Amino acid sequence: MAARRPSPSLKASADLAGRRQRLQLETLYDLVVALHSHESEQGLLDDLLQRLCTIVDPAAAAAVTRDRFGVARSASTVGFGSASPAAETLLVGPLWEDLLARDDVLARSGGSLAGREFRFLLAAPLKSRDAVLGFVAVLDKEVRGQGEPGFSGGDRRFLRSVAALAGVALDGLRQVERLVVSRERLAEENKLLKERLDDLAEVGGRRIVAHAPAMRRILEVIDRVAPRSVGVLLRGESGTGKELMAAFLHQRSERTGPLVAVNCAALPESLLESELFGIEGGVATGVRARLGRFELAEGGTLFLDEVADLDVALQVKLLRALQEREIVRVGGQRPIAVDTRVVAATHQPLERLIEEGRFREDLYYRLKGVSVELPPLRERRRDIPHLIRHFVERFCARESIELPQFDRTALNFLLAHDYPGNVRELQNIVEGAVSLADGVVDVALIHSLMGGAVGLQSPEPLDLETVKRRHVRRVIGMTGGNKSAAAKLLGVNRRTLTRGGY
Repeated sequence: MAARRPSPSLKASADLAGRRQRLQLETLYDLVVALHSHESEQGLLDDLLQRLCTIVDPAAAAAVTRDRFGVARSASTVGFGSASPAAETLLVGPLWEDLLARDDVLARSGGSLAGREFRFLLAAPLKSRDAVLGFVAVLDKEVRGQGEPGFSGGDRRFLRSVAALAGVALDGLRQVERLVVSRERLAEENKLLKERLDDLAEVGGRRIVAHAPAMRRILEVIDRVAPRSVGVLLRGESGTGKELMAAFLHQRSERTGPLVAVNCAALPESLLESELFGIEGGVATGVRARLGRFELAEGGTLFLDEVADLDVALQVKLLRALQEREIVRVGGQRPIAVDTRVVAATHQPLERLIEEGRFREDLYYRLKGVSVELPPLRERRRDIPHLIRHFVERFCARESIELPQFDRTALNFLLAHDYPGNVRELQNIVEGAVSLADGVVDVALIHSLMGGAVGLQSPEPLDLETVKRRHVRRVIGMTGGNKSAAAKLLGVNRRTLTRGGY
């Protein structure tokens, strides 16, 4: 029995299906290449719909994306009339809610999308790594010839493939955007870092933080006088960094000799003269010649800290050394020429000491060629957070321990403190807190360190609420009773202070 040949109509239908399948595969291939070449989501969505409509032939189509917070980003539509719907309009309603709950293509018969009525709809989520980035939908397939209205199984499979490819392309595009943003942010941070380096001076691994305008002006003054031979008198409260500033001045100068420091208050008068001017050999049995600090600082800088503590007799010899640029060792007769720049420092009011006859006026004017007043830390609060960070990082690196976290209240407490001991006090508090903290530095620990007692042996143990209330009152007083300013400094709302009874 002869085999039956397929009817011409069946053969034509099979040929058409084959050509359609090849066209779909070619379109998918082209889509893979095209989608990954776009630099914007809008361009990607427009291209996606154009290629999708070529194959599926719908009366209308839409594609929309959202960000990771659910906010609409981009939208593209075809066949919605002159007034294309906004992305926000497409991302509302039961259709979007159903798409969020499923992984596959969604089919609907009858309804509306963003105000456009449809008889048939196919929609697929745009997904990548389990995140729904948006969706793509086709509405009311165009019917040609004797075809049945509605979408075929082939249309459904094609839409699923297109949506999968588009989801991956969207994710890749967003990763590129994040990299670009990160690169721009890094460039901006590098720029800010370079600007910050202008605010920082480093001396022997020790950093001078100068974000506060007062400190910036001081660095500018020192930068100008450093290359000159004029004497400099550094004044300021204890702990303001006079020794560090003297080291910075020496570093910025053109002198090639060493920086030699003497604390005039740390040595008894009987030893201070030989420490400064040296001692001649043979002045007594077994005594060898020894260089003084003036000679050791030859070609460099001699820093006289607490110069106000010099006794009057030694002030005369210091004045002669400055005027004649030569010294005589203890027990010696021969003058020795010295090329040593003297930088002096004191926390005492020299003018009052002059009136009391305890400091020579001529020496005062010889020392203060340029007088630099270092501000107390309470007058440069802008520098406090930067100093805290510097002390924490340096201490942790030196002790090989992990950086702790400072809670907000502890930081606010540190920012509001007046620091009678200035930078040195802040450094001691920060290093003590880091040593005692178990990963987190809280306000109770900071308060105990400021009070000079740690742990249960404190004579007046305070609960955290009491510490907080005292701190709030302190800040309000510091702002002159301005609760708005106090609230801003504390990082709370003004109503919080009012409700708290302050």
